Amino acid sequence: MKIKGLACAGDNCIDYYDETGEAYFGGNPVNVAVNASKAGYQTTYIGAVGDDEYGEGFKRILGSKKVDLSHMYTLPGSTAMTHVTRVNGERVFGDYDEGVTAHFTLSEADKEFMASYEIIVSGIWGRMEKDIVSLKDTGSLIAFDFADKLDDPMVKTVSRSLTYAFFSYKEDDEYIRDYLKEIVSQGCCTAVVTLGDKGSLAFNGERFIRFGIVPCKEPVKDTLGAGDSYIAGFLCASLEGATIAECMENGALWAARTLALGKAW
Repeated sequence: MKIKGLACAGDNCIDYYDETGEAYFGGNPVNVAVNASKAGYQTTYIGAVGDDEYGEGFKRILGSKKVDLSHMYTLPGSTAMTHVTRVNGERVFGDYDEGVTAHFTLSEADKEFMASYEIIVSGIWGRMEKDIVSLKDTGSLIAFDFADKLDDPMVKTVSRSLTYAFFSYKEDDEYIRDYLKEIVSQGCCTAVVTLGDKGSLAFNGERFIRFGIVPCKEPVKDTLGAGDSYIAGFLCASLEGATIAECMENGALWAARTLALGKAW
């Protein structure tokens, strides 16, 4: 019997604002894990942090959010960090240091542990594409976030092993519809693209499904983490046996909450 929850593996990162010294904890699988945990689902994060103050901060904060950390490792070195500045109110991402994540690999015990969960989640920055492919036949649903890297060679390599492939794009046009069809033709069950304020679009091999946005009850403070919140909401609805349309609606609802909050969690 698999655990009804999400095993989230891959990158973690500190978004460090050089001008103010602010530091925010995140990374796609981290954000997905915390959002799902806040909603009452069992989640675990599998990855590595450095033996620095940020690594300790990650462990402390994720533990307080009730994310299982039994397969989170501390390695000698620095925690991954992205340097960020603000220009006219918009975030501009600068240098990125992968830190210890550049050297982390999953053990067989890690992969067996991940496969004990109903859904396995990872993303393009996590360096886990080969491991994700190897987990295809474990009986777990597998979700992978490619972000806006539609042309990355990894897409073709990984898509055939996925239940859900997530992407981000600008609008619902002929290009993206053909693209989603191609992803599904490679073996992915359902391909989903978030379209910012234009909602989201999915293709399940039979038809396209569209969903708009859930309006924010408060002014949008920041878009940080909204896409990850969408994925978390989508996948948690999937755990409950929801239809694709219902999963998309739940994703949009969770994204709207993040937009109003102004941070990933």
